[in-house]
Amino acid sequence: TKNLKMEMMEMSKTIAYARVSTKGQNLDRQIEEFIKLGIPEKNIYWDKLSGKNFDRTGYLYAKKCLETGDTFVIDDLDRLGRNDDLRKEWQYFMDNEINVRVLSLPSLNLDYDAESIKPLAKMIRNIVFEIFCWEAQNKRATILRTQSDGIKCALEQGRPYGRPKIDIPTNFGEIYTQWKQGIITGTKAIELTGLKRNKFYDFAKIYDSKGEFKNEK
Repeated sequence: TKNLKMEMMEMSKTIAYARVSTKGQNLDRQIEEFIKLGIPEKNIYWDKLSGKNFDRTGYLYAKKCLETGDTFVIDDLDRLGRNDDLRKEWQYFMDNEINVRVLSLPSLNLDYDAESIKPLAKMIRNIVFEIFCWEAQNKRATILRTQSDGIKCALEQGRPYGRPKIDIPTNFGEIYTQWKQGIITGTKAIELTGLKRNKFYDFAKIYDSKGEFKNEK
């Protein structure tokens, strides 16, 4: 039995999962943390989607790879999800004896080898998990309430809310044409228009779609 257990431990693998809520956000920091832990890049799955449900391609692939004895690593509990289904996912890992490592919450990373105290370890882990779930939900509710109050206050005072609208610079057409013709680089064009990189390319896409650019070469 001991030899079989050792063989199973050697065969076990570590799978990591990274997530951000939108396509514009960056996954690099999470992935770098996983690589520092020695997790192969082929074992790292990711999504750029909201955590409102678990119907995410990267997460589903990661979950499919996990078997009893394996370890599942996430940066923070929020990366997994935020709603009530989070408890179901957590229970799935526990029922299948899949270790979960939450880098920002070491209290959840209990690992006892002694068979006699495994039930105690699971109970402690679940209690800590419920506490952090409550804290995450409470934090989310507070953020939403604050946003709602801010919008309501702005409307009552006749003030606009949300991100300020950025007007297209008056020199954009000229700079855009020079950039498309290869006269200047994208970096130089961004500097001359005074726009942020993502906003410059947003405006460039609008110009492209409207056929504003005419190559005079």
